[in-house]
Amino acid sequence: MSSAAVAAGKPVRALGDVLAMALDALVIMFTRRFSWREAVQQAWFIARVSLVPTLLVMLGFTLLVIFEVNLLLKDLGALDLAGGIAGIASVQQIGPFVTVVVVAGAGGTAICADLAARTIREEIAAMQVLGIDPIQRLVVPRMVAAVLVSLVLNILICAGGLVGGFFFSVYLQDVTPGAYVASIPLFTGIPEFAVSMFKAFVFGLIAAVIACYRGLTVSGGSKGVGDAVNQAVVITVAVLVPVSLSISLVQFAVL
Repeated sequence: MSSAAVAAGKPVRALGDVLAMALDALVIMFTRRFSWREAVQQAWFIARVSLVPTLLVMLGFTLLVIFEVNLLLKDLGALDLAGGIAGIASVQQIGPFVTVVVVAGAGGTAICADLAARTIREEIAAMQVLGIDPIQRLVVPRMVAAVLVSLVLNILICAGGLVGGFFFSVYLQDVTPGAYVASIPLFTGIPEFAVSMFKAFVFGLIAAVIACYRGLTVSGGSKGVGDAVNQAVVITVAVLVPVSLSISLVQFAVL
């Protein structure tokens, strides 16, 4: 087999390995015991390092989108729909995507670095020799933690986006408070919020799986650890874009 064919097959094998690890982790998550104490500790760590960046990015993205869209609505004479647009922006799109980008950038890098350091020090190999499953002991708690934090942060971003959009629209762009609140249910309801939470669940799962996979497959010493951390974030963002688009297309087709 030529070197070009081998190189072309590496991404396919990596994708298969990631999917296999994700499937194993999901089976273990629902059928076998794992360390909830480890999951809570990891969730607290991810939340602690992700909360402030999430709020800052959320405010920037939400206010920028609301400002631009409100200018268009004002030209069209439909500024009373500002609340509905804020709901679409924060709940359906910005909330889950910003959540997982920050979780992957802050928490995912820490997860990847921790597992990569363990792999380089051959701790993972030692666990396997002792009959301890690294996926059950290390991967599953981190996946649970990432998903829980993603769901909580998504709720926070959705609420913060609506509240921030209210103050921005009412006090800076002369939208009446009653019109802002009344227009929110026109575009955003329980089904849209459920889809947003589903996105946050899937995105958090993807971020954790990719971070864990790169941490467990690292090679090349300390330089390999740094490369794995950078690759985990880049790959996560690259994967989330088509996944988010696919979920949105299904949502628009069904709802």
